[in-house]
Amino acid sequence: MAVLRSDESSSSTCYDVFLSFRGEDTRKTFTDHLYTALDQQGFRTFRDDDEMEKGEYLKSELEKAIPQSKCSIIVISENYASSTWCLDELVMILERRRNSNHIVFPVFYHIDPSEVRKQTGRTAVAFARYEEQFEKETDSEGKRKLREKINGWRSALQEVADLIGLDLRNQADQYVGSSFFFSYVI
Repeated sequence: MAVLRSDESSSSTCYDVFLSFRGEDTRKTFTDHLYTALDQQGFRTFRDDDEMEKGEYLKSELEKAIPQSKCSIIVISENYASSTWCLDELVMILERRRNSNHIVFPVFYHIDPSEVRKQTGRTAVAFARYEEQFEKETDSEGKRKLREKINGWRSALQEVADLIGLDLRNQADQYVGSSFFFSYVI
């Protein structure tokens, strides 16, 4: 991620880093430490609670912020897959990665990457709920769209789990500020 250190400013990017995370899992712990560490290193970082103006629509702001970021750090936690917002964000981030030079760096926080890849454990529980919603859908067009969305989420989780990232199972939150962590991220 040394590309973030360049002094070149691109007219298409406003942020160095876009942080994707499950708020209830990591907002006040790991992600807060990560955001602070990135800020202290001089990185302009989008985090939904800091960069949002009151009254703005979250989805439209996320749709703008992802393409305006040089890279994304995806903090995948135990309940990441239980959030349709997180999954939609992930799909957008990986689409950007496929269509440009967008760098994606996954951090597996208290979750085994193979659980994400194979969609077992809590990830499987989340998808069981999505499949229940699919079965309850009566409208054929709604059912088709929901199936496409579920399949897209599954593919995105498999894709991100195959990327080189950082596995932080059983690590202290303060680990994020260490030079070891930054040698991986920056």
